[in-house]
Amino acid sequence: MTDEQRARFDSLVDVVLGSLPPDILAMFEEVPLLVDDEPDPRVLREFGLDPGSAEDRASLCGLHTGVAMTERSVEDDGVLPSQVHIYRLGIVSFAGGWGDEAELQRQIRITILHELGHEFGLDEDDLDGLGYA
Repeated sequence: MTDEQRARFDSLVDVVLGSLPPDILAMFEEVPLLVDDEPDPRVLREFGLDPGSAEDRASLCGLHTGVAMTERSVEDDGVLPSQVHIYRLGIVSFAGGWGDEAELQRQIRITILHELGHEFGLDEDDLDGLGYA
């Protein structure tokens, strides 16, 4: 991905974040949002994907890491904090390329809300029911 493409994508992320309700946006004070080109090879392998495959590298749009808020315990001492990761390559691929900015924004929004939903204990079926699959 070129620097120009990264800048374009990141500006779309800013637009999407600016459109979120203040209460949702405030959640990112507790759960950082990280934007990367693609998942780390280790993450791909954990999902049974081949880091050497361009198709596999573009198949993941986002990831929530950490322990969901609904599952935390006082006994979780030393557990890393949760993070929301979104991946430019996967989102652009899922949106059908760079041609439709509205679709890119839609996919960015869906991915961010999907991964943030995992922070609140929602599973894939819950998120699908909300339209964030």
